[in-house]
Amino acid sequence: MKTISIKKYITMAFTGGALALSSCSEFLNESDPSNFTVENYFTKPEHARSSVNAIYASMRDPLSSGFGGGAWMMTEFATGLAATDLGQAVNSYFVKDLNNTSDNGYGQTIWASYYRGIGNANLSIAKIPEITMDSNEATRLLGEAHFLRAWYYFELIRMFGHIPLVTEPISLQSEQLRPLQADPEAVYNLIIADLTVAEEAGLPWRDPSGRVSLGAVKSLLAEVYLTMAGYPLQKGEAYYRLAAEKAEEVINSGTFELFDDYASLHDPSMKNIIENIFMIQFKTQIIVPNWQVSIIPYNKNISQYADETGGIYATADFAESYEPGDLRAQEKQFFFTQFTHESNRNQVVDLGGYFIWKLFDEVAQTTTANSDLNWSVIRYANVLLTFAEASNEVNGPTAAAYDAVNAIRSRAELDDLENLSKENLREAIWKERWYELCFENKTWYDMVRLRKAYNVRTKQFEDFVGHRFTYGPVLRERELLFPIPTSEVRNNTNLVQNSGY
Repeated sequence: MKTISIKKYITMAFTGGALALSSCSEFLNESDPSNFTVENYFTKPEHARSSVNAIYASMRDPLSSGFGGGAWMMTEFATGLAATDLGQAVNSYFVKDLNNTSDNGYGQTIWASYYRGIGNANLSIAKIPEITMDSNEATRLLGEAHFLRAWYYFELIRMFGHIPLVTEPISLQSEQLRPLQADPEAVYNLIIADLTVAEEAGLPWRDPSGRVSLGAVKSLLAEVYLTMAGYPLQKGEAYYRLAAEKAEEVINSGTFELFDDYASLHDPSMKNIIENIFMIQFKTQIIVPNWQVSIIPYNKNISQYADETGGIYATADFAESYEPGDLRAQEKQFFFTQFTHESNRNQVVDLGGYFIWKLFDEVAQTTTANSDLNWSVIRYANVLLTFAEASNEVNGPTAAAYDAVNAIRSRAELDDLENLSKENLREAIWKERWYELCFENKTWYDMVRLRKAYNVRTKQFEDFVGHRFTYGPVLRERELLFPIPTSEVRNNTNLVQNSGY
């Protein structure tokens, strides 16, 4: 996507190559079998596998965190429910205080990483059919590639709204080198088409290795349909019905269930099983999730990590707004306010805020400083809440809708919902989404598709535009999208910036 940079690097490569050839003419007579190009690489089954593995890698990039914050925080600060003590992470404050600009590095990281993933998916989708290999394996690999392309586009379309739709491998000669922005509905149509291909690819319902599974495909389809039912497409009841049907297929598969306790949400031994339908994969000592440093209180000396950044935590208004008796709001369930000192584990430190326990790798924080925790993308809890909401929109309160949302409430040790009107059940389900899925990059997307925000003081939903965060800023229409990164607009003159930026 960044054409200026591409030309620069190609020029550098050609210059370096000319120097090497002039000093070693006999090298011209040798064939270098390791000098892979797109044209000669895709010849073996292992090339197909490695190309698909490369598509997954870009999912991890926005999770990289440190003293500059982390791009994954962007959609959390945009909810008004997150706070930070990390003064130098200016990108966090731009979003949090609703002063965001197209120069925000978080948006650039996400845009570049996800289009890199799309580029790798396009290459695999184009080239794997040309490889002589087991047809069933090829179909499964293509299913993974289509799912991942759909996931990247689903993230990008919801964040940036008006994005290029690129479906073929790109070269300097490609017509799509500087692509136009697509109609958002065309992007959603590709997402659905990709997920339909993945759904028919023979994938297992669950894959404990963390690869794309049928459960992940159907769960994402349900979430896509739910989004299309709301804003900006407003496809309404027909798409709520599709969302309910796909979520119900996941429920009826009997493959997934809720964890018995919240501790399992951040237990590395529970990766890719039970409630965890699809996750971004990390591995201690190999690919380490350094977002752990961003959820440590700022310089409270509680962690084995040297960088205690205080990068993100919950506002007190949000953490204290849970229903009385809600287990999730109790200490060391979703949040924690105290911890032990790293030099004396018998000494308790008051942290001065509500930090995110549901993402906290306790072993890494207290002993190894080398986490083995994955990042959850799709949990079974999300599927249950998607079904409950979509089913209620189509059929009103039913036993099945109540069962789904009450499973979430039962684990939180709350009374079952019952005898509610369709409208009251709708908002009760929304509240469960806000409380259950917080700090998992879900809430802002719900705000945008519903055009609603949750007032944690009144416990009521109100219009997105005009909603005031508890610390002051007021949402405007422009905050329904993030700005397209400045460098992308400069490099591609066909891009038009989102309104208000």
